[in-house]
Parts: sequence; C-alpha cells; structure tokens
Amino acid sequence: MQMIAPTPAVLVRVLAVLCFAIAAVPLAARAADRERVEAFLEVTGFDVALDSIALSASSAPEMLGFDTGAFGSQWTDLSQDVFDTREMRGLAVEILENTLDDEALDHASAFYASDLGKRLVRAENASHLIEDDEVKQLAGNRIISGLVKEGSERVAMYQRMGSAIDAAGTGVRALQQIQFRFLMAAAAAGVIELELDAEGLRALMKEQEGDLRLSLQASSLAASAYTYQEFTDAEVQAYVEALEEAPMQRVYELLNAVQYEITANRFEELAHRMAELTPGQDI
Repeated sequence: MQMIAPTPAVLVRVLAVLCFAIAAVPLAARAADRERVEAFLEVTGFDVALDSIALSASSAPEMLGFDTGAFGSQWTDLSQDVFDTREMRGLAVEILENTLDDEALDHASAFYASDLGKRLVRAENASHLIEDDEVKQLAGNRIISGLVKEGSERVAMYQRMGSAIDAAGTGVRALQQIQFRFLMAAAAAGVIELELDAEGLRALMKEQEGDLRLSLQASSLAASAYTYQEFTDAEVQAYVEALEEAPMQRVYELLNAVQYEITANRFEELAHRMAELTPGQDI
C-alpha cells in the first residue's frame, strides 16, 4: 500500500513516512475483527509501511541539531526499542478494529489480492524498505525528467495518484504536527532548548508550509516514478482509478491518520528516551 512519500528535506527524511488525533476518526458502524484486520494489513502491504517508520529514526538526532553519530553505538538499540515493529503493528490493529468498516476492508483487500494488486504491493514493499531515501529520490527524479522530455502522460497519472492517496490534503499539516510534537517533547525532556515557544514554533511552521507542500509534491512524484517504473501505462492508470473509488478513499483517509498518529507517538517517546543518552559518549 503506497502511503504519502517523504520529501528529501531533513524533516521528512526523519518522519518518513510520514497528525490527526485518533479520536477524530469516527468509529465504524460495524468494525472488523482482529483476524481480518491482520490479514488486511498483510494483503495491502500496510504492515510493511508501518515497519518502514522505524527507518526514519536514524536521522532523528539531525532534526534536533546533533550529528547523526553523536550518541554512540547504543543509539541503534534505543531506536529499535522505541520503534518496535511488533508494537507498532499491534497499535495499528487495535485502532483499525474499531474504525475500519467491513465494506472498505473488503474492497481494498479484493483489489490488492488481485494479480495487479499483488505486484503493486511487492513493488511498494520493496520501495518502503529502502533505507537511503536519497537514492530513491535521485533515481525517481531522473525518471521524471525523462518522462517530461518524452511528453509522457505518466507524470499526470502520478499527480492524480498523489491526490488520491491524500484526498483530504492533510499530508503537510500532519508532517508539521509530527515535527511539532517531536520538538516539544525533546524540549520538555531537556534534550534541546527551543528559542521559540509553542505559539512561535507554530507560526514559523505556517510560514514554511508552502515550501513544504511543494517539496512534498515533488517527492511524491519521484517516489511514484521509482516505485512503479516496471508497470505499464495501462496498469498505472488502472491503479489510479482504483485509488479514486470511494471505498478506497475511506481506507486511505483512515490509514493515513493511523500512520501519522503512530509516527508522532513513537517520535514523542524517542524524544523522552533521548534524555537517557549523552552526546559524545558510547553509553
């Protein structure tokens, strides 16, 4: 399952993948049971999308102004503990049990279980697990440049795909909220000192919103071009049309909210745990 792609900026490299309160998502009239939700995560590839959140932890110190290797070898242990993939999947299942309706679950599962859907999930899973996002971005940008020179319709298809994946237009605000929560948690834990208060930080983010939106759109195009380069125009077109269907729109709105909340929650926990570390020491 293709989630909103990260941008090459430090903020979005850290957040990867990449926040609305879970309480804001209305409960489904008929929630799905745990076994079906777990199967849904696997067939759609959302389980791997969740696992990829952990890859973003490596750049977290950079976001706070530290050198990536400043905390010594135990940084890996700390980040693996905080971004425990089993815990993140368990939290997602718990939320989706109460929010994902049967119609949307069945619709999305049926598409991703088709021959085309299975190939798409394999490609998306492989893309999610590429640790160096810059490699994917550079390769994707080269593909986009070639498509533009050819006058290919694929660029417009990828733009439609990005709009369908984030139909509510929440991606930029969600990324900013994750950043805000991470920085405030780090300041509260004494890891950093902020020159701005919460109101000032929000005002600064508001000023940067336009640039971030453009960066996110460009990054989404590059990620899509890289991920789907082996698919035909007809297959990409079919995927776009499937993503634009109403049940799939409900699925993505919910899964985006779940992914954002889990990411923000884990980065807040990471900020608090970073207080245990001492820069420059291998502790």
